[in-house]
Amino acid sequence: MSKSAAKKTARKTTAATSALPAGRNAGVLLHITSLPSAFGIGDLGREAFKFVDFLASAGQHYWQVLPVSPSGEEQAWSPYSAVSAMAGNPLLLSPEGLADQGWLSHQEIRRYWVPNTGKVNYKAALNLRETLFEKAFHTFLSQPKDQSVFLDFCEQQAWWLDDFATYMVLREVNDNKPWYSWPAQYKNRNPKALGDINRFHGEKISKVKWLQYAFHLQWNALRNYARDNQVLLFGDLPFYVGYDSADVWSHPEIFKLDAQRNIKGVAGVPPDYFNENGQLWGMPVFRWDVLKRRKYNWWIDRIRRNFELFDLVRLDHFRAFAAYWEVPADENTARNGKWRKGPGADLFHAIDDNLGPLAFVAEDLGDIDDAVFALRDQFAFPGMKVLQFAFGDNMPSSEYIPHNYSDNFFVYTGTHDNNTTVGWWLKDSDQKTRANVKLYVDQPGVNQNNIHLFLGRLAYASVARTVILPLQDVLGLDHTARMNLPASTKMNWQWRLKPSQLTLSARNLLLKWVRVYRRGG
Repeated sequence: MSKSAAKKTARKTTAATSALPAGRNAGVLLHITSLPSAFGIGDLGREAFKFVDFLASAGQHYWQVLPVSPSGEEQAWSPYSAVSAMAGNPLLLSPEGLADQGWLSHQEIRRYWVPNTGKVNYKAALNLRETLFEKAFHTFLSQPKDQSVFLDFCEQQAWWLDDFATYMVLREVNDNKPWYSWPAQYKNRNPKALGDINRFHGEKISKVKWLQYAFHLQWNALRNYARDNQVLLFGDLPFYVGYDSADVWSHPEIFKLDAQRNIKGVAGVPPDYFNENGQLWGMPVFRWDVLKRRKYNWWIDRIRRNFELFDLVRLDHFRAFAAYWEVPADENTARNGKWRKGPGADLFHAIDDNLGPLAFVAEDLGDIDDAVFALRDQFAFPGMKVLQFAFGDNMPSSEYIPHNYSDNFFVYTGTHDNNTTVGWWLKDSDQKTRANVKLYVDQPGVNQNNIHLFLGRLAYASVARTVILPLQDVLGLDHTARMNLPASTKMNWQWRLKPSQLTLSARNLLLKWVRVYRRGG
């Protein structure tokens, strides 16, 4: 099959999703990097399969993860600031899985074990993988039986993989500088210059593609195992992509850049619950007029790609589909931005026309207006409720308090952007908030030792169709297990589970709640 034929075939294929649970159900939020492993970071290896076993035995339907796209030290390791909207993160590859393929020796990889301190060791994880990937790739090249399937994968995914592989090799050639700092012939995608890169660095480009192939094999093995155990993978799609990304480099016309491809409009949000200066994300906003003329082809391809990975997808920053906050590139905070009209229903009609009905969840949190709710409800997307937001001065009328819910929602104690529930109780809640919690649950003895149990039970008992608890809140961990502090770039995305923490009592707690509150299982 030619690359053009493969591209045409891929774009015509409707993303298939398995049937979602019809009734009340539950799941757990845990990013893959937070799993235990012997190699510095959680990965797609044996501990991921063990976690599926844990979820299945606890009556859980969903495993929610954060984005799995590649990011690096330049992006502060944030999964929401990736260098590709389409690729998988090679850091999530399991060395054990590569050994299972026959590309490494199980005895050899033991020399690369890294102690699990409860934090991701990104540098160690990266360094050991670079060494092991090089060995595994050359073993792969020596095994002709694997080549045809790999070439088929490359043809089927050529519509994004070719640009991504070239971009990654050009980063290496240009000392890992961002693409907008490269020499003009590379920055502006001169065809002859790109052809020379592909000729002179063919093996490096093949290695980038092979890493994506290995990710494809390991991801599909995990997803199939999860499905066999009635656990569905719940993904997360960031609204924006990083300025220094293969997507912006290869499709500059759909982003708000000037003639020299400098960023003009920066994404963010105005002052909110998390930060009085708002959040300035440093990512370019989209040119929705250009995308509309192109019938939203890049977005449709992106959605299709996500449903090759996940059974349902959370649309992060959903409010930007209705209207988004654009900040001039020379601003230091997000205060002086403006609201701009988003694509609205037009985009979702185009997605539906091309891909059919898909399982989305709308992240409808933050500075939300009626237009956002109307867009969400027009397509019957489930919204989100967060219990940590429920106990302020407006508690009786709060949209986050359980007695005001309707059923088409996913309810959380907190998300990856919140403190853990114990951390929230100790660090973020004031006296009035804590008094409101005690009043609501009618238990004056609520404290840091049991607050996660009270809020977890409230979530399970609510009328919301789905409850998702961060694993930290199942285990009652404090602020040191927090995953992310918005508007901060230090100490985020590091928390990891230790094997001893995933106990039988945690499994029994979830299973009890599943049965008591009729959430399947």
